[in-house]
Amino acid sequence: MADAARKLDEDAAALYREAPNNIEAEQALLGAMLVNNDAYYVVHDFLKPDHFFEPLHREIFSKTSEMIRMGKIANPVTIKTFLAANDKVGELTVAQYLARLAAEATTIINATDYGRAIYDLAMRRSLIRIGEDMVNIAFDAPLDMEPKGQIEDAERRLFELAETGRYDGGFQSFTEAVTLAVQMATAAKDRDGGLSGVSSGIIGLDRRMGGLQSSDLIILAGRPAMGKTSLATNIAFNIAAAYEPAEQADGSFKAKNGGVVGFFSLEMSAEQLATRIISEQTEISSSKIRRGNINDQELTKLIACSEMMQKLPLYIDQTGGISIAQLAARARRLKRQRGLDVMVIDYVQLMQGSSKNSQNRVQEITEITTGLKALAKELSVPIIALSQLSRQVESREDKRPQLSDLRESGSIEQDADVVMFVYRDEYYLSNREPKPGTDEHLKWEQALNEARGKAEVIIAKQRHGPTGTVPLAFQAEYTRFTDLADDTYLPERYE
Repeated sequence: MADAARKLDEDAAALYREAPNNIEAEQALLGAMLVNNDAYYVVHDFLKPDHFFEPLHREIFSKTSEMIRMGKIANPVTIKTFLAANDKVGELTVAQYLARLAAEATTIINATDYGRAIYDLAMRRSLIRIGEDMVNIAFDAPLDMEPKGQIEDAERRLFELAETGRYDGGFQSFTEAVTLAVQMATAAKDRDGGLSGVSSGIIGLDRRMGGLQSSDLIILAGRPAMGKTSLATNIAFNIAAAYEPAEQADGSFKAKNGGVVGFFSLEMSAEQLATRIISEQTEISSSKIRRGNINDQELTKLIACSEMMQKLPLYIDQTGGISIAQLAARARRLKRQRGLDVMVIDYVQLMQGSSKNSQNRVQEITEITTGLKALAKELSVPIIALSQLSRQVESREDKRPQLSDLRESGSIEQDADVVMFVYRDEYYLSNREPKPGTDEHLKWEQALNEARGKAEVIIAKQRHGPTGTVPLAFQAEYTRFTDLADDTYLPERYE
């Protein structure tokens, strides 16, 4: 009987366990802030009102933080007017409670330790909520709900918790939004080239776009053989090669220049991508590399380049036919484990939606592009997604692409922040040679010489800046895009 009673007590204790908290640490930190406002700046990078367990402490921290940010003095006298005067804390009024907090305050030296304790306990409470939801959903899930979907949802919530310290969305104050905007401007000032986004390594594109902006979905489209994959690999390599980490206040690292790149290659294998990049960097044609038709000097260059590339933060996923849900889960995992600053997807039409009915391809592409835009916002990284163009381009005299040429263009055009087209006039001219010896052949030869080694990136849509055409140089042998030398910058030539 005694054992049964003890078991009942244990079950009751387990059932009514209080969520992890430390009221004393909250009181000590708030007291330190009220006595010395500088204590706020020790914890403001990571601590938010929601991290406090006691609702009144959330309110006190919120009002105190607001006053300090406005440059006003926050103490028990100035704060009490912003709190409900009739509320009671045990036998004390709110004003008396504030005075008690200040009287028993710890020193500013201990503020970080107390702030960390509050933050860690808040994380544990959030983990408990996510865990409870997982258990309840697993018990009550309908028969048509696949466990894979629940795993992906749980991973998404855990990622959000790991990244931001919050697992729920909702409104944020305009003060926070303005602070983020100022931080972005400060980062742009410190970054090489003064760009607000990540530099693509191609000056012409950076001038037009200000770099690749975080949370943007950038569609890079073109007909086959235009070089869209080459341009994407060029940009990915440039960003990874320029990676320069900077330590943050909380001990984590963030890219000052360049960044960590995640490349989802649905069409080519990782080896093929690596061969392209090695060819670009060593100026040895990829066909020679594949055939092994290289001399000792070229082999030395290849080995040196491969050793350098092994150190780059460029990660490749070569899974074919990946779904948007799988891609999102892998991207979150990469960001959590190794960091992530830019994502590249080659290409959209090879992805799958989550729907079992894949007959409606337009609807499936809509789901994919909407998902990619949501993922860009969630991870706060630019996503470069490659896309095919429809064949209607070939039926026109001027074969420069337009927005209407995008396959399933409605959703792609709507969801994208930037739409860029790769166009090479040289490709089309070389395929329509007139009869040799005629006037048309002379004109064709002149036009071909003028177009040789040149490409255009047409920015057809850009939410944050102007549209227009960026001329680039293209070396087909090495699949490399570079800035085109402008004649106005070249020294004067003498015949």
